[in-house]
Amino acid sequence: MKKKWTIIIPAVLCIALGASACSKKDDTPTFTGEKTEEPSYQNNLDAVSPSAYGNVQGLDLEPGTYISIIGKDENSSYWKSVKAGINQAAQDLNEILGYSGEDKIKVTFNAPNGEDIDEQVNILDEELARYPDAIGIASIDEDACKVQFDSATENGVPIIALDSGNTYQGIQCTVKTDNAEAARTGAYKLSNEIEDEGEIILLVSDSNSAAAKERMEGFLDEIQNNYPNVSVVETIYCDQMDTLKKQITDEKNAESQENQTEVKEELSDEDVIQYYLEKYPDVKGVFGTNLNATQLGLSALKAAEKIDDVVLMGFDAGKEQLDALKSGEIDGLVVQNPFGIGYASVVAAARTILQIGNEANVDTGYIWVTQDNMEDESIQNMLYE
Repeated sequence: MKKKWTIIIPAVLCIALGASACSKKDDTPTFTGEKTEEPSYQNNLDAVSPSAYGNVQGLDLEPGTYISIIGKDENSSYWKSVKAGINQAAQDLNEILGYSGEDKIKVTFNAPNGEDIDEQVNILDEELARYPDAIGIASIDEDACKVQFDSATENGVPIIALDSGNTYQGIQCTVKTDNAEAARTGAYKLSNEIEDEGEIILLVSDSNSAAAKERMEGFLDEIQNNYPNVSVVETIYCDQMDTLKKQITDEKNAESQENQTEVKEELSDEDVIQYYLEKYPDVKGVFGTNLNATQLGLSALKAAEKIDDVVLMGFDAGKEQLDALKSGEIDGLVVQNPFGIGYASVVAAARTILQIGNEANVDTGYIWVTQDNMEDESIQNMLYE
């Protein structure tokens, strides 16, 4: 167990101490205005590693430079926080460079309405037609957009990835959480909470993104290697609900055939989770690998009246998740740093334009949040709604 705390404790201490000796940043101030007080978002930037991606110093971009960032979902609290980080980086760049009017660095954020890969591809096509100086994209499908990326490369438009990686070989830099390690943290926290024994259901956000795959693999790896008495009895992909609904309906119809009845009811996503809760009545824990998966677990457990009997943990910190954490309905959350992801993505894009080199991966950090520590100032500064 001690090896795990080496990951979490330094991150929390760095957040708590800000720009003290624990901080990875040098003495160069991140905030570029005349105010001497640290901005409220400084903790998010201090969590970014390497620290060069947590500030805009030295990024001498040409006037009118255009950076386009494409996310996964324009509506979720997570992606709104990513957008806030993007906008702040653009503001800081223009302030430090003294640009105004038409000379301003232009940084846009676009995303589909929900995680729709076709819509994301259309947005990418539209943005490429505007000839940006760099593109950043959070790929819904890690294997998608090869044709568009080839076109971008041929036209000298560098590509960086954020939140989730892509298999395309020309990606200049990937800015994200260490998903595997964060999921391993969730796995051992959940296992400890159920006293290292029992059955778990894992809710995976999707079957296509690199982030989802990394989290699933990290979670399963931790359980299999370190908790022999804990078993993941079902792994449910949230983007395969329609298939699961049909399978469940067909199964119920087969069972009721002898009674000459037919199941015609339309199942909800919560119904699917409840079906597996009934199938595995001894389940002790549920874990969701992103905000939507965690919320689905919460809704299903409440509908099944099992919220007090099953330990629920997961990723991210929307308002409903934080309210449920406060009330004790959720027992713990891996909280990422979406503001830091957005900010560092602009820095990475700027570095590609300036050809000053990039790290292959930029780690934006995460924290473990519970009912007991969520009111701590160092934790509060990292939460988002």
